[in-house]
Amino acid sequence: MTDYRKGPVLLRGRNVPQTSTSGRLLGGQDEPDWLHEDPWRVLRIQSEFVEGFGALAELGPAISVFGSARSKPGADDYEQGIVAGRRLVEEGFAVITGGGPGVMEAANKGAQDAGGVSVGLGIELPFEQGVNEYVNLGINFRYFFVRKTMFVKYAQGFIVLPGGFGTFDELFESLTLVQTRTITRFPIVLVGHAYWDGLVDWLRSVVAVDGKIAETDLDLFHVTDDIEEAVSIVSEYARGEGTGPVEPPEGPADSAM
Repeated sequence: MTDYRKGPVLLRGRNVPQTSTSGRLLGGQDEPDWLHEDPWRVLRIQSEFVEGFGALAELGPAISVFGSARSKPGADDYEQGIVAGRRLVEEGFAVITGGGPGVMEAANKGAQDAGGVSVGLGIELPFEQGVNEYVNLGINFRYFFVRKTMFVKYAQGFIVLPGGFGTFDELFESLTLVQTRTITRFPIVLVGHAYWDGLVDWLRSVVAVDGKIAETDLDLFHVTDDIEEAVSIVSEYARGEGTGPVEPPEGPADSAM
């Protein structure tokens, strides 16, 4: 039987909700109840920020690793996740993931096996709950936007392995924050030319050509097949030793709105 944790409450069986807290916040605005409930939700949102800040404030240097929750042990990206987690710890970093299965689990496993701090930032979802067994510092969030703040606030860079919509979401949010100069000197490394080159080609040949981004915006991230290179890039930039256009290039920045 699957355990479902809603804050400090444990739910099982028919008590497991079919909707999420984020979903209830974003939906139902045509009902008058939101006028009375949403102001109280602000206190819960505030408490999540306070708990997250409190748990991670003394984390030290860290790198966030993203990738598919659907990858299985033995798959290339799963094994790369293990290596990434281990090597980041060896370079002196804590490892932050979304705390779930797949590549996230792999990076947490590599970090834990190397004796490092293995962070999992979970999310309350009807079909995905809790953090994997390799997390030794875990927080489970109700709200996506609070969780996403923690990914960026407490990391000095991102390593992004192949993934789906959730991985794309984190990737493009981080690129937006760098491109709009909200954050600077933030390395973003995509692992896997075969997986990412189609997207990069589209950005270059369609989006940039149409003027929706600048050609120099493509310098805000790196693509490599080599996990060692990925770790080296984020490590050097996090320590201020890197060279190249990791800071936003000069020129107009798109609005984040």
